Amino acid sequence: MSHTRIGSFNVENMFERPKVMGRNATKHAAPVLAAHARFNELIALETYTPEVKEELRENLVTLELLRGDRSKYAILRRIRGRFLARHRTGETSVVASGRESWVGWVELTTEPISELATRHTAQVMRDVGAHVLGVVEAESRELLHMFSASMLKHVGWTPYDEVHLIDGNDERGINVGLLTRDAHEVITIRTHVYARDTSGIVFSRDCAEYHVRTPFGPEVVVLVNHLKSKGYGSPGDPIGARRRFRQAVRIARIVNRLRDEGHEHIAVVGDLNDTADSEALRPLFQRTGLRDISEHPDFEWDHRLGTYRGVNEKGKIDYVLLTPALFAKAVGGGVFRKGVWRGPRTRNRWDVYETMTDEVHAASDHAAIYADIDWSL
Repeated sequence: MSHTRIGSFNVENMFERPKVMGRNATKHAAPVLAAHARFNELIALETYTPEVKEELRENLVTLELLRGDRSKYAILRRIRGRFLARHRTGETSVVASGRESWVGWVELTTEPISELATRHTAQVMRDVGAHVLGVVEAESRELLHMFSASMLKHVGWTPYDEVHLIDGNDERGINVGLLTRDAHEVITIRTHVYARDTSGIVFSRDCAEYHVRTPFGPEVVVLVNHLKSKGYGSPGDPIGARRRFRQAVRIARIVNRLRDEGHEHIAVVGDLNDTADSEALRPLFQRTGLRDISEHPDFEWDHRLGTYRGVNEKGKIDYVLLTPALFAKAVGGGVFRKGVWRGPRTRNRWDVYETMTDEVHAASDHAAIYADIDWSL
């Protein structure tokens, strides 16, 4: 059968991840991640006004870097110039006048992923068996390639033929990439990390554009995304929702531009961090005609209606969206949640790997999702 399986999987890093994003740091995650992002945004300013200096100092308090360059969750890297004055009285002040007066940044400390979690991630990839797999939160191309070459063999499968990843806009090393196998060849790559609108840079990571030639003749364009998270903004997420709306608008423009160029088979895959009925994602559906593979009558949900942890409809945040022409060739799809920790849940239990006996062994908080395409239709 002339068949292509297109999948999406948030791998949540494969070898190591920021310590503050670990499973035991939930209460610290939001303020630390917000402070990290804001600090690195502010230090790029040409001039540090008194107000900017005070906000920089406040962020250092949150990051616990006021009295030292290293804390549990972050490191202040100072390469050249003087940024801070730490006084004997206990006071700390920002003495740099602006970006040109010093070189440095704040980075998040990392910790290794459980060896079992890494193996279960490989088992999910093996068991889903996607020919074209969009991955979210991968550290780098080198590590993604290493993972494919070593861990997939370790679980009795063959590595992917091609491994692609372009560094995105997120400083935490959570990027989007694409893996292909079985004569599915990437022939064109385009990044959108520099896409801007009137509010600035659009994508939190990237909307990576991959043109894939299938062994059956047709070409499919895959846009891999990881939209702005809900988790680390202000209460109610107004800032995150506005950013996701801007990102949805731009993805819709990219899809429509591709269709104007003659590309009818387009898949938008990844972690969109919102539900399909949200205002933030509305432009993505209303302006493109994209359809979620989960709408297909032969889609298999595997016990729950969401993709994130054990949440139902409100946890449906991972997608394989298809243009009408590609959806017409879909013969089904599904959610694969065997690598997602279920805890003591007694209702709607899904199967998990026997060796996954603790939450730290989970492959991901996200289930994989996939669509099956039959090119002969």
